[in-house]
Amino acid sequence: MRLTIFSRLMIGYIAIFILMMGVAAYTILKLHYFNKEMRHILKVDTLLLEYEERLTESLLSQMRYEKKFFITQDDALFGQFLSAKEEFEGYLGKLDSLADTTPKKDLIKRIKKDFEQYHLLISEKVKRVKTKQHTVDRQYEEEKDQKVNAIIEELEHLEAYSHEGIRQKMKTLEETGQSTRKLTIILSTIAVLLFIAISFFTTRSITRPLSLVMGKTNEISGGVFQCDLNISSPPEMSEVARAFNSMCDKLKVVDKMKSDFLSMMSHELRTPLTSIKEGTALLREEVAGPITEKQKRLLTIITEESNRLIDQVNSLLDVSKMESGMMTFHFEQRSLIPLIEMVILEIGPIVEAKKISLEAKINGPLPEIPIDREKILQALRNLIGNAVKFTPEEGQVIVTARSIDREVEISVTDTGPGIPRASLTTIFDKFQQIAPAGSTQERGTGLGLAIAKYIITYHGGKIWAESELGRGSTFTFVLPV
Repeated sequence: MRLTIFSRLMIGYIAIFILMMGVAAYTILKLHYFNKEMRHILKVDTLLLEYEERLTESLLSQMRYEKKFFITQDDALFGQFLSAKEEFEGYLGKLDSLADTTPKKDLIKRIKKDFEQYHLLISEKVKRVKTKQHTVDRQYEEEKDQKVNAIIEELEHLEAYSHEGIRQKMKTLEETGQSTRKLTIILSTIAVLLFIAISFFTTRSITRPLSLVMGKTNEISGGVFQCDLNISSPPEMSEVARAFNSMCDKLKVVDKMKSDFLSMMSHELRTPLTSIKEGTALLREEVAGPITEKQKRLLTIITEESNRLIDQVNSLLDVSKMESGMMTFHFEQRSLIPLIEMVILEIGPIVEAKKISLEAKINGPLPEIPIDREKILQALRNLIGNAVKFTPEEGQVIVTARSIDREVEISVTDTGPGIPRASLTTIFDKFQQIAPAGSTQERGTGLGLAIAKYIITYHGGKIWAESELGRGSTFTFVLPV
């Protein structure tokens, strides 16, 4: 089943959410465990130690009051002895309620039993004292000391159990903390890696088809109509691919129809235009009889327009040959300097008429390179002719030539109105014409720069333009040595 873009995004987001919630839930559970153990230590173990200490103090107080009472037989001291006893029993009851292990409970039971026997001995001695039967009984003292020592020893054992319990809990918490930290780091790392992986594959499954469409769009904008865009998933992009291929097929048909039409029209127009040109020349030479000055001017205009139309038809034929791969090149080792001088000489009358400064700057000797003389002349005529055409009166055109890094670089710089930055990459396309604001120059076919680019590229070179509005333009091409 092919998932839609929405489904892919939702599945990815849900998976990421579950991963993050799993890590968060594990962390919360461990924190809850830590809080529970710490509360137990604070509310149970700490209180156990405190009550054990108070029981010991209470027992020692009872022993002091007991001895003083038997010496002085002061009832007030006996009352304090009984108060200490009640206090001991109260703490012992609290201790019993807090005891959380069997050994602790067993110790508390023995403490209760020994404490009761201790008080039985005290009660018997009190009776004898009150009945004047007090005698020194060594066995009584020994039994009483045994019970007291037993209680103290049991309290010490209970305290040791409590300390050991706290130590074990702290050790467990430390070990748990370390394992939790390691596991949390591992889980977080896995979650982050899965997050990155899910995000990458989800995004890639969407951006890759878009990249393919963008690549094909760039190919179409460059005149390459290969209708082979194949995208099977996601469904939305599959529909786009089918529509794109259909559009590409139609564009290919339209482009072929246009090329065929231009080729046919160029061939069909060339013959009648040549006939018109030759007929006009015969009329101007008065072969068919004398003509007036006004008729001569009209025939001159017809001749100029015929030449312009023939040039445009020739350009269309060149484009047709370029596109069909039928344009032939004849390479030979030549220098570009004579070709530059020839073009400057040819365009001299137009330069003088517009009072333009046209000069060539040759920086050092130029090596001979393999070129097709006529094709390079055509490219130079197009570039220098455009510069002169768009340069205003009393402007300047400079043709610079130099050799750099086993390449020959030719630049044509003018002081014309300039070219918008957005058009610098499209002016070399077919039928692209940039008419500067306020320009009164007649418009051409928009094929000169396209032909120049094809010629330079076929020679293994590169051509580009640099310009700023209001500051003129520079067209540069390089050819390999």
